[in-house]
Amino acid sequence: MEPLIHFKDADILNGENIVLYSLDMDIFPGDFVYIVGKVGSGKTSIIRTLIAENRILKGEASACGYSLVGIKARDIPFLRRLMGVVFQDFQLLQDRSVEDNLEFVLKATGWKDKGLIDARISEVLDAVGMATKAHKMPHQLSGGEQQRIAIARALLNKPQVILADEPTGNLDGETADEILQLLRDLNANGTAVVMVTHNRYIFEKYPGRVFSCEQEHCHEVIDEGIDITL
Repeated sequence: MEPLIHFKDADILNGENIVLYSLDMDIFPGDFVYIVGKVGSGKTSIIRTLIAENRILKGEASACGYSLVGIKARDIPFLRRLMGVVFQDFQLLQDRSVEDNLEFVLKATGWKDKGLIDARISEVLDAVGMATKAHKMPHQLSGGEQQRIAIARALLNKPQVILADEPTGNLDGETADEILQLLRDLNANGTAVVMVTHNRYIFEKYPGRVFSCEQEHCHEVIDEGIDITL
């Protein structure tokens, strides 16, 4: 099986500074992967590299069939359509309804047929349990509901992988559990998930592959007995 995401001996830049050295990482269809570590350890830099915001200084790197080394600007939108990104702070447009938020994304990524747009919006809202919230404004929703809408947005173009950057960081414990269960359900249906977190409780309660970032390196934690410093 070919990996969806591949790094081999990759040095990752944030601006002009190397934040991670010699990254080796292969993520396959159906994987649920955590990237963990302290604040500033390079976790989010990996996500930013996958969506071609950060550059690779050396080594190999690819995602969803695109090489990330020297990727051309014209290819970046097509790469990003193969990924769904979920942020900690939801990043919903506050001046329009849930439905209009989702329609905006579809039109921006090339959808034109109104009937297909409406059908896809209904599908993703149903998938995240928000079918009755289409006409709500973001400020009328709870934090957990807004994050569900953000996940629905990430699903619009049927991504090969969901990249979730601290998706439960602004949520209470019970709501965070609901969001994690939703991501696990999506993963069970075949979508790979890569989740950045510094919350040990999450990756201990919901097991998956774990990559730990520390001291400018990131490695997979294979043995359960290895301690992860957070």
